[in-house]
Amino acid sequence: MHYDIIVVGSGPAGQKAAIAAAKQLDRVAIVDRRPTTLGGVCLHSGTIPSKTMREAILHLTGYRQRDIYRSRYRNKRHIRMKDLRRKLNEVTNHELNVIHDQLDRNGVHVYTGNATFRGPHSIFVHATDHQHVLSADKIILACGTVPSRPDNVPFDNLRILDSDQILRIDHIPQSLIVVGGGVIGIEYAIMFAALGVRVTVVDGRPRLLEFCDQEIVDVLLFHAREMGMTFRLGENVTGFHKTAQNLVAVETESGKRLVAESVMYSAGRVGDTAGLNLELAGLHPDTRGRLKCDENHRTEAPHIYAVGDIVGFPALASTAKEQGRRAVCHALGIPYHQSEFLPYGLFTIPEISMVGKTEQELTQQQVPYEVGIAHFRECTRGAILGDMHGLLKLLFHRESHQLLGVHCIGEQATEIIHIGQAVMALGGKIDYLANAVFNVPTIAECYKVAALDGLNRTAFEVVDNGHVATEHIDPCETESLEATLESLPIA
Repeated sequence: MHYDIIVVGSGPAGQKAAIAAAKQLDRVAIVDRRPTTLGGVCLHSGTIPSKTMREAILHLTGYRQRDIYRSRYRNKRHIRMKDLRRKLNEVTNHELNVIHDQLDRNGVHVYTGNATFRGPHSIFVHATDHQHVLSADKIILACGTVPSRPDNVPFDNLRILDSDQILRIDHIPQSLIVVGGGVIGIEYAIMFAALGVRVTVVDGRPRLLEFCDQEIVDVLLFHAREMGMTFRLGENVTGFHKTAQNLVAVETESGKRLVAESVMYSAGRVGDTAGLNLELAGLHPDTRGRLKCDENHRTEAPHIYAVGDIVGFPALASTAKEQGRRAVCHALGIPYHQSEFLPYGLFTIPEISMVGKTEQELTQQQVPYEVGIAHFRECTRGAILGDMHGLLKLLFHRESHQLLGVHCIGEQATEIIHIGQAVMALGGKIDYLANAVFNVPTIAECYKVAALDGLNRTAFEVVDNGHVATEHIDPCETESLEATLESLPIA
């Protein structure tokens, strides 16, 4: 069977690539191992399950309103894994049906089985009961990743688990050590801590989530420690041992011994390329199974594209979808326009989200910037949601007022970040947010509070060579802001 485009892998990148291609071409195929695994890691063991599990935990524990409904939150240790899986199975089945329907509606041919290259343009698909030989003019690899499983870690699928296996445990442990403080490790660590599990996070780096704003990470760690979590940073793990009490002891380079009922090893992921015979296609993955590609996701073999987690950072479902579309557009010679401002979301407890530059980046680039901050407790919606510690931070150019970055931690952070993203993408200034009207009570109202706070920081007089100069504020905005600025203390 010959196709115009074959897509290997059906995660977010593969789905959107196949559908985008099918809207322009007659013959498009997608290959995945099993019909029940369409949707890839994102749907079955990664993004969707972990976020669904997080929501189930917040609901069943009453975490959001724990200060009011204390008796319900005290029952958190009686929640069972089957209680959490109930919602997880419902969401997974719903999304699987949506994917099948979308591929069928767009005329994408679906093949199930293990894919192996037989040549630069040829793929052999084999399963227990059937096999096919497919060829295509263009091939898009969206194979995704699998958890890294080093030989020195004695995984047993019972006490020592990877980040995929943690979803399949039959009971919630009383204590858990998470090795690896990356996004996946931190998300699961905080989820289990919310269930009353004694959680310890071990990571060899002195700082966690280095790509995030430092202040935002500090707030997250404050919340985590408030839930009883322990952090062992700058510690490298050297060994794992079972104890006589059926526990697991984790040894560190510094000589520490940490003991817990279970261990989740979450120190990175590797490309799921084993068995593809990439060499026959002229491809050479790196030591972590990832493929190099250019800005249009074309690999060293010009007719083959790589998209999604297999190309590395940022490894997000949102960016993977755009990578799939971008690869198809380039393959077909169609112009593609993508916003330079891509949001990043972490579904920790509380949520973290960001878009644009961090304070550290702006300082390094010597950009004159100012900060506007709003605490969720300043907006009524924060009190309604029970989030009194969340905050929204706006970074803007001190002279032009151009919005440069938005950082948020708290309830609905991954939702409201898109307001700042839209303003930045349209070249907007912080003045727009200061003058905008937001629904009350909403968390989005924090944008106005943060904008006014930031503008207030620029409303001061500077003495230069005996002359007094007032920091510039546009006259059109001065009138609408005057009353508010007068009521705020100048920082």
